[in-house]
Amino acid sequence: MSKYSKQFKLKVVKEFLKSGGLKRVGHLFEISHSDVRKWTLAYQAHGHSGLNPSYQRHSPEFKVQVLQYMALHQISARPAAAHFSIGSMTTILQWQKLYNEGGITALANRPVGQPPMPHFNIKALLKKPVSELTPAEMRRRLEYAEAEAAYLKKFRSLSSEQSSKREQAQVITELRPYYRLLDLLLIAKMAKSVYYYWREASGKADPYQGAKERITQIFNAHRGRYGYRRIQLDLRNDACYLNQKTVQKLMTQLGLKSTVRPKRYQSYKSAIGKVAPNLLERNFGASKPNQKWVTDVTEFNIKGERVYLSPILDLYNQEIVSYEIADRPQISSVMQMLQSAFKQLKPKDKPMLHSDQGWQYQMGLYQQALHKQGITQSMSRKGNCLDNAVMENWFGIMKTEFFYRRRFESIESFKTELKEYIHYYNHDRIKQKLKGLSPVNYRTQSLVLT
Repeated sequence: MSKYSKQFKLKVVKEFLKSGGLKRVGHLFEISHSDVRKWTLAYQAHGHSGLNPSYQRHSPEFKVQVLQYMALHQISARPAAAHFSIGSMTTILQWQKLYNEGGITALANRPVGQPPMPHFNIKALLKKPVSELTPAEMRRRLEYAEAEAAYLKKFRSLSSEQSSKREQAQVITELRPYYRLLDLLLIAKMAKSVYYYWREASGKADPYQGAKERITQIFNAHRGRYGYRRIQLDLRNDACYLNQKTVQKLMTQLGLKSTVRPKRYQSYKSAIGKVAPNLLERNFGASKPNQKWVTDVTEFNIKGERVYLSPILDLYNQEIVSYEIADRPQISSVMQMLQSAFKQLKPKDKPMLHSDQGWQYQMGLYQQALHKQGITQSMSRKGNCLDNAVMENWFGIMKTEFFYRRRFESIESFKTELKEYIHYYNHDRIKQKLKGLSPVNYRTQSLVLT
């Protein structure tokens, strides 16, 4: 029989609703103020019926429903007890403890007179030889083995090869209704505090969701050519300020990785004519456009046929000033490249043009054209590709981002797409050294400032 009658509880509740003050009402009726709160919540949830004494035995499914309701609505045991007409919040707290330790099986009602299940140290039990196990210990070992098999099956179904703590916590939460929490934590090698942290974090909205969507857009727009550094610069241009480590972490979570640069193709250069001195001397900096140019020729193999690219690069902003694509390494294509580059010059522009000791650059026709335009010629030392490192580096970038990633159906389609890439490189591809701008934008901005 209840210690307090229904009429007494109703009188207490009405007094509290009339004038308020938990401690005042508790002192007035000589009861605990927690009882005043409990009865008031029950009355507000169910009316007069909420003040009736309840001694009902609840099923494990009902108990799990109560615990899930608490987690979903982020409420404590007291209002949950009032909502479900449970006599005491301590009953729910006990259910929560049992559920955390043994899952839904621990919430089953034990028949009257049945002794409680013995507690085993599972770590010690796993080390004990099977021949020495008692029947109860064997059942406990089998229970742990079932939990382990279920966890590993769920774990292998995760999308990433190296699952995050968040994903592991999600697997544990899904298996908790059927297995002991302590077993699952031991199998996952996760501390209980870590599990509860990630379980709570999983219920919150991802603060980087917008950034992840933008990173994916940038990565796809540039066909996987951007790594986390350039993506971070592009985000900054869109007023999304994340540091490089955060962008790198988010790209790892999204499974996005830029193309790894393969080994650069090495072409043979012969020495057959007049060689110019190395005036550049690896001083690759330039203070203004059209001050220092570098050039070279690279080769492509398209279905067994050769294609050659001859570009000129401005060291000021690493822009491709001009280029020619040819089916054979002829001096005519190099001269056409020069004529296109000369059209970019103003009357006062007298750049230095650096190259390696390739046969094209030693020919009199080439050197006379430079002299007539007032351009100073410079050449790398024999067999030293580092003297023309910027041009070689550009070839590496272009082949990594464009050539090695594609299969071309014909030479004509290759040439068309190569022209598109060079336009993309000059106008759209941002560079960290250029303050997050493309080569053309950097040159345009510098001309405006001057």
